Amino acid sequence: MNKEGKMKGSTIAWIVVAAVVLILILWIAGAYNNFVTLNQNVNGAWSEVENQYQRQADLIPNFVSTVSSQVGVETKFVKDVVAARTAYMDAQSQLQKDTAGQQMSNGITALVNAVSENYPVLQASEGYTALRDELAGTQNRITTARGRYIDSIQAYNTATMRFPSNIIAGMFGFAQKDYYQAANGSMNTPVLGNGTLP
Repeated sequence: MNKEGKMKGSTIAWIVVAAVVLILILWIAGAYNNFVTLNQNVNGAWSEVENQYQRQADLIPNFVSTVSSQVGVETKFVKDVVAARTAYMDAQSQLQKDTAGQQMSNGITALVNAVSENYPVLQASEGYTALRDELAGTQNRITTARGRYIDSIQAYNTATMRFPSNIIAGMFGFAQKDYYQAANGSMNTPVLGNGTLP
């Protein structure tokens, strides 16, 4: 092979190496950007869960005030809802916020059920009914937001486990995220024996 042929072969080899390196860099950049997007989706989904929990927490004082003014006594159910709200406001971690948020929801449901059984006059109050309906709508939005949050974690975790993207995840520190798991009994709001107000 003459000198010109060697140079041509060497140039082709360098072009192939450069193309492979460029493809590899583009793939790594694409995989990295995908992880950034998936991570932001998880964060955004959690923010929506928190947003709905906060809305619920903001409605509770008016709801409790309406019930207490009509019932004339601070019932155990009211105390449970207020305690769950306080726990939510004091919570620091996602797990603490989610647990307290669910306890708020459960406490509201128990309070609404007890009111409907024991205070039909309160059921007819427009203020009570409007707040109850608004809280019910918020609880539905919480359920939807939590579902989306779990779906976003699943998509993120799947990407961190799949080959070869798991290599990129490891290189850049994209670790799997934990799914929310309630501690035993954390979702249960205590209810008096027959479910009635004291």
